[in-house]
Amino acid sequence: MTEQTETTPISPVTDEDASLFDATRFKIIAIGVIAALAGLMSGLDIGVVAGALDLFGKEYHASTIALEWVVSAMMAGAAVGALSAGRMSHSLGRKRSLILGAAIFVGGTVGCAVSWSVPSMIVFRVIMGVAVGISAFTAPLYLSEIASEESRGAMVSTYQLMVTVGIFIAFLSDTYFSYSGSWRWMFGVAGIPAILFLVGVLFLPYSPRWLVMQGRHKEARQILLDLRNDPLEASKEIRAIREQLETKQEGFKLFRTNPNFRRSVALGVMLQAMQQLAGINIVMYYAPNILAAAHFDQHAQMWCTAIIGLVNMLATFVAVGLVDRWGRKPILYCGFSVMAVGMAVLAVLLSGGMHTQSSQIAAVFLLMIFCAGFAMSAGPLMWVLCSEIQPLGGRDFGIAVSTFTNWMTNLVVGVSFLSLMETFGTAGTFWLFAGLNALFLLLTILFVPETKGMSLHRIEDRLMKGVKLRRLGR
Repeated sequence: MTEQTETTPISPVTDEDASLFDATRFKIIAIGVIAALAGLMSGLDIGVVAGALDLFGKEYHASTIALEWVVSAMMAGAAVGALSAGRMSHSLGRKRSLILGAAIFVGGTVGCAVSWSVPSMIVFRVIMGVAVGISAFTAPLYLSEIASEESRGAMVSTYQLMVTVGIFIAFLSDTYFSYSGSWRWMFGVAGIPAILFLVGVLFLPYSPRWLVMQGRHKEARQILLDLRNDPLEASKEIRAIREQLETKQEGFKLFRTNPNFRRSVALGVMLQAMQQLAGINIVMYYAPNILAAAHFDQHAQMWCTAIIGLVNMLATFVAVGLVDRWGRKPILYCGFSVMAVGMAVLAVLLSGGMHTQSSQIAAVFLLMIFCAGFAMSAGPLMWVLCSEIQPLGGRDFGIAVSTFTNWMTNLVVGVSFLSLMETFGTAGTFWLFAGLNALFLLLTILFVPETKGMSLHRIEDRLMKGVKLRRLGR
């Protein structure tokens, strides 16, 4: 891809027409889409289990605890993958790490489709999780380093958007194969985009930043020339990368010696725990089980789950459009309020028995509202905040710790939800998550800073001066 040359128009065209055929812009978009397919694969892996779980469990007579581990094994693998991805992306490079992640995606997907027992399914789910963890760390990093300054936000946001697209596609696929009861095909069809992702990644250029880190400045400049088509801009970007790399990453040492850095790490951990304990993945993983408790039949469960996935995807566009207009905290206030109320009203309906069609429709509507509240707020914004609050010298360490927290908290939710419903009942479990979202609204008020329009340098300066966390921003 990096060897493709820009073509010259045969006849004079206006600037507006020329922009439509800009080879450099097309190249960047193509690279962004291919790299963001890592998000699509992650979304497919997250979403597929919702439809396959019950069918797989019946075939192998799996217990509740076994089914919880089938769901949660992926998160355990993702935690391992996320922890190893930092060192891997530094030593192997972003591109090779994505290739490795894509290959693991293919192997894990095929393995799940041919699983012959509960233990084998858990093992292959762990393997899929490792690929998710590697990709979740590496793909946004690669996208941020390939993109130009003015397109960086959109390029990185594409990854999160592709995750929601993958979840929606998985829900649709599950719905289609639910009529034949083929859980193997639910997993197996994900192998097709996995192979396309693997082939596509082979043609991606190396990250210019990683090449500079390796002392390969000539190659880095050539790739930037190919992507920017402006020698001055390419040289300026190379100089900026060199200046940034002069700040050494000494995260663990800084964590041990600097209490202000420990505050930012603790805030990152809290933000990621809040994201997962809000309850989004009980819907992503167990939506059919929840709808079964509301007395929907099997096919209605699957179609309603697909609709919920569509709402989750569309609401992500809202966050991308509003994050730099409203600011972080107002959107989080709105999101946690919507989620708390949605869970509470759903708990009330479930406690009443859900025997009427109107109450069933209301239950689906409330799940849609809950997912929309999450997708427009805590879903993407926690990642944004975690990248903004960590000082440059400890950024890799701080983001790695918060990402690990995300996957471990995700695992705890996934491995406990069915047991919670058996212990406290469906209504009681939703009351619990309603209370947690109300608590997170309070924590947002007390500790989360408003970083809209703030430079990373100013946020870091205020952090290191001991300014209260909620006052780090505006």
